[in-house]
Amino acid sequence: MRKGPDNVKLEIWFEFASTYSYLTVSRAEDLLAGTPVELAWRPFLLGPIFRDRGLETSPFVLDPVKGRYMWRDMARRCEQYGLPFMHPTVFPMNGLKAARIMTAALNEPWSGAFARSVFTAQFGRGADISDDGILRTALEACSIPPEPWLDRKHCPKTKDALRTATDRARRLGIFGAPSMVVGDELFWGDDRLEDAIAFASSARCPS
Repeated sequence: MRKGPDNVKLEIWFEFASTYSYLTVSRAEDLLAGTPVELAWRPFLLGPIFRDRGLETSPFVLDPVKGRYMWRDMARRCEQYGLPFMHPTVFPMNGLKAARIMTAALNEPWSGAFARSVFTAQFGRGADISDDGILRTALEACSIPPEPWLDRKHCPKTKDALRTATDRARRLGIFGAPSMVVGDELFWGDDRLEDAIAFASSARCPS
């Protein structure tokens, strides 16, 4: 992906507990290859935003009919994209630790690979991503020593950065994940990823 002063930035806001974020994070880098668009990963916590709206958990849990549709839709879309899929035993999963590690690693070239590894563990194999062992395996898959990064999830600076990101998501009007932001333009949902990339690719001014 070309990076330079004329690049437009595409921010991908995602939550590790989000099913559709799995699809977007798995596809984004391949779709952006060869475009003039710069990708910026934006992990955040959707739970606090839901609570702002009086929701104590995922709408897919609160509305069983919507939930049943979502799981069937996920199975179809994963098959379409060639992604592994397994309904995890717990939903929504606690993605706080993964989000903190991702936040600490945003400037690392392997951060996208780490996110994909965590999502695949959860929605491809049904693993519990709140388990340090699962996160260790995801870091090892990136060919890096895991312990320093596992330690960073306890760092006050990392915790503050994730809270700041979630607050910024609020200010941007983000209400679900994944969400894509290009300048002042917001796109919501994995099925809008291609639209967001097309918009960013045709933009004339960098964000």
